[in-house]
Amino acid sequence: MNHENMKAWILNQTTDLSNNVNPLILTDVPKPIPRRNEVLIRVSCCGVCHTELDEIEGRVSVPNYPIILGHQVIGRIEKLGDGSTLYKIGERVGVAWIGWACGQCVQCLSGNENLCKKFRSTGCEIQGGYAEYMTIDERFAYTIPEVFTNEQAAPLLCAGAIGYRSLMLSELKNEEPLGLMGFGASAHIVLKLSKYLFPDSPIIVIARSPEERAFAMSLGATWTGNVGERPPSYARAVIDTTPSWKAIVASLEVLQPGGRLVINAIRKEPFDKEALLNLSYPEHLWMEKEIKSVANLTRLDVISFLKIASEMPLLPEIQIYPFEEANKALLDLKNKHVKGAKVISSK
Repeated sequence: MNHENMKAWILNQTTDLSNNVNPLILTDVPKPIPRRNEVLIRVSCCGVCHTELDEIEGRVSVPNYPIILGHQVIGRIEKLGDGSTLYKIGERVGVAWIGWACGQCVQCLSGNENLCKKFRSTGCEIQGGYAEYMTIDERFAYTIPEVFTNEQAAPLLCAGAIGYRSLMLSELKNEEPLGLMGFGASAHIVLKLSKYLFPDSPIIVIARSPEERAFAMSLGATWTGNVGERPPSYARAVIDTTPSWKAIVASLEVLQPGGRLVINAIRKEPFDKEALLNLSYPEHLWMEKEIKSVANLTRLDVISFLKIASEMPLLPEIQIYPFEEANKALLDLKNKHVKGAKVISSK
């Protein structure tokens, strides 16, 4: 029996992007067949995430190679596996970082499936969306509101949904100042979302790039500055979306007493880890300041966020790359050529 093939970008091993500008290889691989309760999706586009850089450079472990990266996937159902009943052929759906959770453990039953010990991530433990097709358990696919184009919808599935989770974990209330450390794909969505949910909250953006600071001001930030600069008022909550350790120290410096720092990053890069030696207990940690990390996300996060985003509507700023330029999109992200979110499109 001949198996039909498809094009896919595969990662065969970890590599240093400073030395290797083509970490992914475009090749023919077998087109996946949906198993029981799975759906086959013809991929239209896939968002590009910093987590992919972490996988390529080895900060996030990939259990098996080769792996197809990508966890912000938009496409249409092409085939249903046995027992699959939630969707019809031709429906547009999305796939996010959460690719599977057991649904039976204490964490899952308490609504924290993001903390499930058997959690499986799309594009890391499950083959992802840098391909013409992918399969997923139908429970972990999402109907995409019609207000969004394919390319607008893709970043909402990670940069948006994880940004939403970060904002909820901050426990911010209207009128309380919000700080954003770094201003990439997720942070620019959080800014738009926070202006909708907390319209009277000042928004402080701290970013090294003048272009990012100007971009933040154009979207309605109250104040922007470089790392080390002091805003006119300190933040009740800060969301850090950077790969930097120095950003943790800088975030704590501008946090109000009793405030919360939410770190929205799956890993931090090692280049400036020594910055933690500058932590001062009375300046950075005392006065009941809190630090909370964001681990993965739940299906409810995605569903809730897509509903709010469609009501606004929240339209992310995007840069579109053709499918053939996946490596270029990753290198541009690595080298901070960022304005909004990057999307690889199969058009």
